[in-house]
Amino acid sequence: MAETTITVDGKVLSRVYAGASVIDAAQYLMPYPEVFIVCDANVADYAARVEEGLSHAGNFKGTLLIRATEETKTMDTVLKICEFLLSGGASRKAMVFAIGGGITTDMAGFAASIYKRGCKFAFLPTTLLSQVDAGIGGKTGVNYESLKNMIGIIRQPEFTYECPEVLETLSYRDFVSGTAELLKTFIIDNGAGLYGRAVKVLSKISNSSDKAFAIRENREDLIQMIAASAAVKAGVVSRDQFENGERRKLNLGHTFAHAIEHEARLKKVDIAHGEAVSMGMVLAAKLSEKVGIAELGLESMIRENLRVCGLPVECPFPLESLAAAMKLDKKAEAGGRIHFVLIAGIGNVVMKDMTVEEVEALLK
Repeated sequence: MAETTITVDGKVLSRVYAGASVIDAAQYLMPYPEVFIVCDANVADYAARVEEGLSHAGNFKGTLLIRATEETKTMDTVLKICEFLLSGGASRKAMVFAIGGGITTDMAGFAASIYKRGCKFAFLPTTLLSQVDAGIGGKTGVNYESLKNMIGIIRQPEFTYECPEVLETLSYRDFVSGTAELLKTFIIDNGAGLYGRAVKVLSKISNSSDKAFAIRENREDLIQMIAASAAVKAGVVSRDQFENGERRKLNLGHTFAHAIEHEARLKKVDIAHGEAVSMGMVLAAKLSEKVGIAELGLESMIRENLRVCGLPVECPFPLESLAAAMKLDKKAEAGGRIHFVLIAGIGNVVMKDMTVEEVEALLK
């Protein structure tokens, strides 16, 4: 069983387990006196398997099924989770075990963080995107109106249990959305040389006529890449838990992506988070060339790499509307400056503080 830890000042704050099957997650819940499951209703079968694993432990207290969409990622849903815990008599020693994608883990982790001023929580992420990103690092929270993750807190889960079997039941769109975060990680840190390997494997899956079969056929490669990506993120979070420096690099493409998602919600256009991140990384690469950090050709290379992996690369909204949305970004500093993550090369990203007006002028 592979294990990665998030460690600060010599203390282990969180663990990432590479698990074998969903039911085996129950063994990590045995030490907790009260276990409350919060699960995306779309993957309720996974909750039933964990319940089965806990059937003889005597600590299982109940399951709450929720609708996990960007529209329901609100304080109303968080309060429903708190009501579920309160009605079940949950104490501060309770464990909230979230099963689902990043929306579910974000909301359940936030609810656990504020219930009675904080009880324990852990995750079983069921999407590729949440396995390589949302389920690791302790960022929790909800949207406010059309603004992404505007209300939340950084608090580490007890553990994240990563199970490869869940990937085989994902829709291809959900799968490929998660690959954007996987590729993002290797653009930031390509120490193991996995960026090129990831593009090769993911493009092979994208070009397959039977994508479900191709995902199964490349399962071992995917498991290794997911574990490597998790290790990169865990290392960054260990060095900078509260995003005062290095952790900002993990936002590569996200300032643009959150603006794209903001516009998509306003205009009722269906764009998944990973799809927005893909578009955002192309814009970040273009900006990198414009400010002279990257050599000409980087944008076209990254654009083509993402395209062959099945990801969208063209933003459907005008730059002016993205600029207005970026000014509302929660990461904006006093004076309107934002920490943009720019790409000097694969495995080498740098921070540059810029105003939205400066970025808009460069990209026009």
